[in-house]
This record gives sequence, structure tokens and C-alpha cells, in this order.
Amino acid sequence: EVQLVESGGGSVQAGGTLRLSCATSGFFFDDYTIGWFRQAPGKEREGFSCIRSDGDTYYSDSVSGRFTISRDSAKNTVYLQIYTLEPEDTAVYYCAAYRPRARGVCTVRAPRYDYWGQGTQVTVSS
Repeated sequence: EVQLVESGGGSVQAGGTLRLSCATSGFFFDDYTIGWFRQAPGKEREGFSCIRSDGDTYYSDSVSGRFTISRDSAKNTVYLQIYTLEPEDTAVYYCAAYRPRARGVCTVRAPRYDYWGQGTQVTVSS
């Protein structure tokens, strides 16, 4: 079955660094775009980054410059490196996957995504 499993979250002080992992199985990894989403308490789920099979990436303005997304086909895993964490980054972070229907920049619109992980908690203290 299709599975996406996030890991690497935890509690960190502001200014710290985390690397989140999204380990996938049950589908052909290289046919899918992978996105990262986060949901803070009381807020809507926010898509902020995605990466296509060819390595093309997208970052929202809210994370550009501090977040780096990457993928490793040998491990069927996508990574999210977060630098200079801020308390506002506190959220549950989810990875998700969709099969692109047309070529173009990847999207972080949640309805496009077919498969979702369970999330990993990131807590940033000031």
C-alpha cells in the first residue's frame, strides 16, 4: 500500500535547524511530485514547498530562503532542511504526493495531492 512517513520533527530553540524526512513506498517515486505542508494550531493547512521528479522546486514566500527541499530516488525519500527556525514555524508538518497530469511547475494546492503522511510535530521555542 501507499505510505508516506514523516520523521525528524521535535522541539528546538529558535535559530536552530531541523531536517525532516518523508519516506515513501507503494508507488513509483519518480513519477510523483512531493509537497510539504504544515498546519499550526488554529490555522489552515499551508502548502509551502514541492519538488518535481526532475528536481524543479517551489517555495512559498513564507519559507523561501530558510527551507530547502530535496529528493533521493535511491531511497524514495524527500527531505526538508529548515534553517533558522522561528516560533512561527511551529506546526505539524506533512508530506504528500501527486502524479502530475501535465508538465509545469509543481503546485502546493492540497486538492492536487493523492497521498498524505500522518505528520511530524515541529515545536520551536523562543
